[in-house]
Amino acid sequence: MLENIKVGMTNKAEKVVNENNTAAAAGTGALPVFSTPSMISMMEEAAFLLLKKEPILEDSVGTGLEIKHTRACLPGTKVWAEATIIEVDRRAVTFSVVAYDEKGEIGRGIHSRFVIDAEKFLNKIKENR
Repeated sequence: MLENIKVGMTNKAEKVVNENNTAAAAGTGALPVFSTPSMISMMEEAAFLLLKKEPILEDSVGTGLEIKHTRACLPGTKVWAEATIIEVDRRAVTFSVVAYDEKGEIGRGIHSRFVIDAEKFLNKIKENR
């Protein structure tokens, strides 16, 4: 329900850093620290799940990211991301996303998503194969 998407709505996603979401495991670095792809995934998850919550209940796809990862976290650290809607332009939704651990901010940026009809979207992809 597009009319229920409002600037200021927020959502949170969280996890604990483990060996599977480190830079070493992702192949994006050699160190056993929380990887940038894992942080981005958590940020996108917070935004995606916000659009899936009542009263919105919409499917969406990510369309853009501008992220800075500013501090490392070791395995065992609880991390979370907060997504806040900052702009709505018809089906295009822009979020401010910020990631944290218990010591403070570890990354931030802007994430954009486009609200879709999942069935139509998948059918269009299949037609264009």
